[in-house]
Amino acid sequence: MKKSLTVGLALFLVSTLGFAQTVNLRYSHMNPPGSVAGKQAEFFAAKVKEFSKGAVEVKVFPSSQLGNLQEQAEQVSSGVVAFHHNTMAGIGSLYKDYAVLDTPFMYRDVDHCMKVNDPNSPIMKKLEAQLLKNRGVRMLYTFYFGTRELTADRAVFKPEDMKGMKIRAIPFPIYMAAVEGMGASPMPVDFAELPTALATKVVNGQENPYNTILNSKFYETQSHLMQTNHIIGAEAVVVNAAAFDKLSPDNQKAVMAAAAEASKYGTQMTKDLEASDLKALKDKGMKVIGKAEGLDVAAFTANTKKVIEAKFPEYKEYYSIISAIK
Repeated sequence: MKKSLTVGLALFLVSTLGFAQTVNLRYSHMNPPGSVAGKQAEFFAAKVKEFSKGAVEVKVFPSSQLGNLQEQAEQVSSGVVAFHHNTMAGIGSLYKDYAVLDTPFMYRDVDHCMKVNDPNSPIMKKLEAQLLKNRGVRMLYTFYFGTRELTADRAVFKPEDMKGMKIRAIPFPIYMAAVEGMGASPMPVDFAELPTALATKVVNGQENPYNTILNSKFYETQSHLMQTNHIIGAEAVVVNAAAFDKLSPDNQKAVMAAAAEASKYGTQMTKDLEASDLKALKDKGMKVIGKAEGLDVAAFTANTKKVIEAKFPEYKEYYSIISAIK
């Protein structure tokens, strides 16, 4: 009888006071587990568990296991998942103006990109207010994802070389415009379908940072890599606001502490790996074409800026804010 009362009291305390309960949250993303983006997601999950002393556990679902890019973004808005990372333009499917942050040839360097994309920057605060109001999603942290380069099944030196070529573009308007500006026909293909599209020549090429090209084995179907450096990109990690607000104050602090650590971890890892990733791609047989080999980056820049200015006149105010950030 005494044992039964003890067990009953313990169960009562667990159910009413929350003792020994673990909050389980899901994190979805598109990238392979071995990529920088995949590793930083696992790092974040481990840090959340550490800092919350096991009170919060994050289960990571990589490689588009829970749906395509659009579906994953919608899942974090609806609360199907708590965390999700995507490109800024990918988050733009929830609030379209985020796409301005992935404008080609806009940032002066990586440092400028990360200052603009810091969740506490003036432009990010402005954008997050609308993201929270309209879609119930908060910007949690960002990390440097790499600089996007063009790959193709042939050599490219200038925009004219891309006439008639079909290049995969992330299926959001700013990326479609970037590919069009570089001289090719943009083909909207979800990342999960990209390896097959390249292998079957549905598209002749794609654009991504070195780490993604390497970890996704695009060198198996792409013979050339052009160092266009067209988008210096930060990845956004977002959280469902309702899921975050349900956490205790201590657990919220644990998540924010983990976010700060993961932001630094992902950014530094990307920077550290860029040179070795490029060497690995060369070792895999990719022929790299840069300015020294005759790549006309100035022509790509001029053409792309014309297309962007024509298609997105509403971003003019944002560009002034971004340019002023030092």
